[in-house]
Amino acid sequence: MSNLALRMQSYANVKSLNSLDGSKETAVKGVYFYRSPKGNKRQPFLYQSGIIAMGQGHKKIHLGEQSVVYGPGDYLVVGVPLPIECEAFTQNDEPILGLSINVDGQVLHNLVSQLSDTAFAQTQSHQNPELTFPYLKDKGQLDLGIQSECLNDELDNAFTRLLNVLHCDRDAKVLGDAIVNEIIYRTLLGRHGHILFNLAQHDGHYARIAKVLNHLHQAYAQEIRVEDLAQQVNMSLSGFHRAFRDVTAETPLQYLKKVRLTKAKDLINLDGKRASEAASLVGYASPTQFSREFKRYFNNTPRSFT
Repeated sequence: MSNLALRMQSYANVKSLNSLDGSKETAVKGVYFYRSPKGNKRQPFLYQSGIIAMGQGHKKIHLGEQSVVYGPGDYLVVGVPLPIECEAFTQNDEPILGLSINVDGQVLHNLVSQLSDTAFAQTQSHQNPELTFPYLKDKGQLDLGIQSECLNDELDNAFTRLLNVLHCDRDAKVLGDAIVNEIIYRTLLGRHGHILFNLAQHDGHYARIAKVLNHLHQAYAQEIRVEDLAQQVNMSLSGFHRAFRDVTAETPLQYLKKVRLTKAKDLINLDGKRASEAASLVGYASPTQFSREFKRYFNNTPRSFT
């Protein structure tokens, strides 16, 4: 068992979380501890933007025709909310353990601003002339909004220190935010740091798509026209479609449908809504169409989640 896994298991022991099946927010706002005793077969999930470190177990994420695998000692960078399909696997009958961090927008902007005032951008551009430094200019092909990478020594150390302070609520309150900021900073310096860098650039294509995704998560129940979405972010329709698919591996309407169905499942499962009511609340005019698409997406009827 790695040191990171040991600290996660120790945290679960101290906080009486050894029966947890899911995620629970820690004493540091925006930091969540995840535990799953059995894993799961391939099924739809909605991943929020952030940074996820795995201590134990493996996951395979499917996004369109692409897949991302991460396991012990890896971390995942998620730039935008993404409806994905995920398989989770335990090893040696030990639970899956992970820690996720929601990236605060103001913290991200402050860090990017500070980095842009250093020689870091020029150094990166000089060392990698074929890859323009990500926050200065969009590349011709946008990166998928979710990538995995091995934890380097600095990030492994920072996550370990974060887990250490999470053991004590007083330590977490005083020291937690500073360590979270360090983790975001060191992620920005990593190979997939551009996924977060580009979020802070209001005029870049990646940030424009992120703005649209945030809008879809707020206005999913309304009538949505792709032409209006493109116009909101001052992009041509063809350019918008291309950039949207580069980031999410979905068309705008496919993405919207998955968001609506995921929100409806939560309304049924968590709020006790009837299927027809949930369908209406997420923007479906036809209950029949909703039930058909729900079953196709989740491989189960809405009734199975009541």
